[in-house]
Amino acid sequence: MNANRLSAPMQAALNAQMNKENHQAQIYLSYGCWADGEGFEGISNFLFRHSKEERDHMMKFLEYILKRGGKVTVSAIPEPSADPTSVNDCFEKVFKQEVSNTELIYKLVKMSFDEGDWATWNFMQWFVREQTEEETLAIELLDMIKVAGGKEASHSALFSLDRQMGVRADDAGLAQDVTTDHP
Repeated sequence: MNANRLSAPMQAALNAQMNKENHQAQIYLSYGCWADGEGFEGISNFLFRHSKEERDHMMKFLEYILKRGGKVTVSAIPEPSADPTSVNDCFEKVFKQEVSNTELIYKLVKMSFDEGDWATWNFMQWFVREQTEEETLAIELLDMIKVAGGKEASHSALFSLDRQMGVRADDAGLAQDVTTDHP
């Protein structure tokens, strides 16, 4: 008996996203290694935590595919791109990566809606919220780097930013969560 509750196109798309999350984990890992090599321990720690988070996202997709009776296909992932040239460049790349991932998540949401696959549509809502957080966090970090001087940030500004990044929470407050009691 075939217990697969995913259409063939949906299964392929979910597998592709699972592998994309794995690739993103490698990119964050690579950027974390770069940051550590540049002496930015706090930024490195932040990027390593995000590498783990992306791997956790990969596992969410893997488990979902299996629980829906689908077949998981683990693919080779591309090598991470070249190391960033600066802290500013690093977080510009992070932001672009997150925007690209959001677009892929939205395609999965639309696909599940168009297929009437409400279980997958519901599953994907967590990722919609997560990507909103990720983009918001990347924007906040870019703003911090901009205030520190952007591409021309001084060593002392980068030192301060590195210290903040080491203790910074990994979550970002979202606009939809704001109330008059909790602005």
